[in-house]
Amino acid sequence: MIGPIKNNEQYEHYLARIYELMQAEISQDSKESDELEVLSILVKDYENVHFPIPKPSPLEAIRFRLEQMGISEKELSEILGYRSRKSEILSGKRKLNLSMIRRLNEKLHIPAEILIQAY
Repeated sequence: MIGPIKNNEQYEHYLARIYELMQAEISQDSKESDELEVLSILVKDYENVHFPIPKPSPLEAIRFRLEQMGISEKELSEILGYRSRKSEILSGKRKLNLSMIRRLNEKLHIPAEILIQAY
C-alpha cells in the first residue's frame, strides 16, 4: 500500500520501487504508470522537506546564467547600464540596485527572489 513517507527507510524503499518501474516497459495509463507517478510525487515532497537545495547567491546566479547563455561580461555591462560597476558587482564590492535587478530579471530571466537576497 502506498502512503506518505514517514522515514528514511520508506524513502529508500520508494526510490527502489521507482527504479524498478522505470526499468520496466510500462504503458501509459496503466496501473504501474499511475504507481510511478504517485511514488514520484511522494519522493519529491519528502526530498523538498528533508534535503532542500539552497538558493544560489545573486552573484552565483548571474555568473551561471552568463555562462549558460554564452553572454560575455562586456554584454553584462550593457545589461546593467553601468560599465565601470560590472566588476565591482561581480566581486561583491557593490550591491545590485533595483533597476539592475529589474534588468537582470528581464534580460537574463533570473528570478527576482534570487537577485534580492542578501550577499
